Amino acid sequence: MHDTLPPDTPSDTSPDTLPPAGPTRCARIALIGRPNVGKSTLLNALIGQKISITSRKPQTTRHRIHGVHVRGADQFVFVDLPGFQTRHGNALNRVLNHTVRAALGDVDIVLFVVEAGYFGADDAKLLPLLAELPAGKPVILVANKLDRVKDRAVMLPWLKEMATRHAFAELMPLSAKRPEQVQRLLDVIAPHMPQGEWMFDADALTDRSEKFLASEIIREKLFRLTGDELPYTSTVVIDQFTEEPARTAARMLRIHASVVVDREAHKAMIIGAGGERLKRIGTEARQDMEQLFGAKVYLEVWVKIKSGWADDEAKLRSYGYD
Repeated sequence: MHDTLPPDTPSDTSPDTLPPAGPTRCARIALIGRPNVGKSTLLNALIGQKISITSRKPQTTRHRIHGVHVRGADQFVFVDLPGFQTRHGNALNRVLNHTVRAALGDVDIVLFVVEAGYFGADDAKLLPLLAELPAGKPVILVANKLDRVKDRAVMLPWLKEMATRHAFAELMPLSAKRPEQVQRLLDVIAPHMPQGEWMFDADALTDRSEKFLASEIIREKLFRLTGDELPYTSTVVIDQFTEEPARTAARMLRIHASVVVDREAHKAMIIGAGGERLKRIGTEARQDMEQLFGAKVYLEVWVKIKSGWADDEAKLRSYGYD
């Protein structure tokens, strides 16, 4: 099995981390779709905890993130991917699309996530990716946001029409907000899982480190609190992530982060009047980190200008985009 714990976390070899005796199944399951169809929300619902950030903005997810869910002898390894970019050709979007294509070659099952009752031009542009998959690799159509469909009578003819778009192994309408429907999706996936050893320990949640999750939490608050004002040419870099000697039983983390933007105007936008917006970003991010990490967090957030970073492949690599 792969080591699934963050690098800073000591290994745990207790029986609770081991798979059950007897035959087991394990599958890597990719979630793909156009931006903003709810892939990250669905991933968080599937594993039962928030590990992938969400916002109303497209391009919120920029990295491949694994989320692990165990049910009986089955280990589901979900892979949340960036939304496939079809409109913008800068270096960042080329890197994101490469991430999607590479991941599809590595997984056992693909969940093609769309909005229930809708299939637009940007959804259709992903069909060639599905056509390139090896024969026999199951693709399950997940029609998310079913709760937004006012007239359920439209769903049956819509699903029949969707079945003509690709040879889907299953068609599953659901709302990621409904736990019983999310559990039903696991039921639908399970028969397609191959037998094999688990990839991760039984108590693993994600393959990502706390340092990575800290940067994602800040980026989520950045997206949420700037509304539609801030362009997508912003990212977050963790400059320092250290665990301080604790004076009490609680852990203490010290985190210094930089929000990288393209222009001076974007910096002013994030800082806000009297620094209030940046202060709120830091406060809300710290609160989420303390809940997720189970630690007292001391967080400092700065804003830096790096013109043209989103079209500079060297800078992208230095910021963790691969």
